[in-house]
Amino acid sequence: MNCEVCHLKELEVEAVEIPEVLRCILHTILFHRALGLVRPNDVDSELFDITYVQCGDADLEKNIEEKIDQFIAWVEKHPNKKSQICLSFFEKKNKQATWFSNKIERLYWEQWFIYMNVVSPKSYMGKHHHAKARTDSVESTDVSTPRHASLETSLREVLFQIIKFVNEKKDHIPPVPILDCVSFPYEITLPSASDSSFGMDMIKRMLQTGHPTMLG
Repeated sequence: MNCEVCHLKELEVEAVEIPEVLRCILHTILFHRALGLVRPNDVDSELFDITYVQCGDADLEKNIEEKIDQFIAWVEKHPNKKSQICLSFFEKKNKQATWFSNKIERLYWEQWFIYMNVVSPKSYMGKHHHAKARTDSVESTDVSTPRHASLETSLREVLFQIIKFVNEKKDHIPPVPILDCVSFPYEITLPSASDSSFGMDMIKRMLQTGHPTMLG
């Protein structure tokens, strides 16, 4: 199985901007790879002059918010460092049974790498602030600065990059599974406690599930 990989443009963000940036990107990718069982929901970003679309699925939205919280917790422990998040789509296959196990194999067919350079972490980035306190988040961010305007432009470029990729890369998409869900099986992989372990985690996962052919 071929695995298409998309490396999105790196974004320079302040900590308070992380949740909204990730919502825009993750929801856009998942919406464009949705299975058709969605009720599209247009969302106006509260930090940027950008509208993106959600699938309208509560479980999916909850999972994204949990991953954002986990990523923010990582950023708090690793300030002023570049990081990456990987959104992977996969098929589930029954692996050949052995005398001691009958495992489900994950065959990855698409991966999206989100790159962030988090600068000037703020004390208001903690979970207490992030827990849906979006109004406070907006008030804490100066949306008139040239840096914020540059981020908005770059975020738009990333969203267009996503749309271009999904329109051009279609042959690798597996048959639609007969499932009562809005998305193909997916996972969101975050940096681990160790700075260098993200890559090793991905390598180990590939070794465990069968290494797909990577296409640029």
